[in-house]
Amino acid sequence: MAVSRDEVLRVAALARLRLDPAEVELFTAQLSSILDHISVLGRVRGAAPEAGEPVDWPAPQRDDSGTPDALARPPAELAPAWEDGFFAVPRLPALDAALEDAFEDKARAGDVALPRSRRGEGASGS
Repeated sequence: MAVSRDEVLRVAALARLRLDPAEVELFTAQLSSILDHISVLGRVRGAAPEAGEPVDWPAPQRDDSGTPDALARPPAELAPAWEDGFFAVPRLPALDAALEDAFEDKARAGDVALPRSRRGEGASGS
């Protein structure tokens, strides 16, 4: 299937591309070649099943192993650190000093005023 020079210029105009005459000739040849390959693929009849037909592929078999399931153990056994029923993770360095001190003293954590960006207020400051 041949692509004309006018078709290449039309597609270039739709894509808002400026092509010099050498590029127009190059793209005309390349697009014609691509469309020729696609038309060949359209004529090929393979041995592949039609879409939606079941395929007879046996599933690979694994050895039966009696290893216990890791999720059968309580999560506290899997955690490197566990505190008050939760996974304990390292504190983020981005927390400001007031929050960091408050988290050390859990009793004071509710008394610390959060910075504006952490109170749910938007950039407008309202």
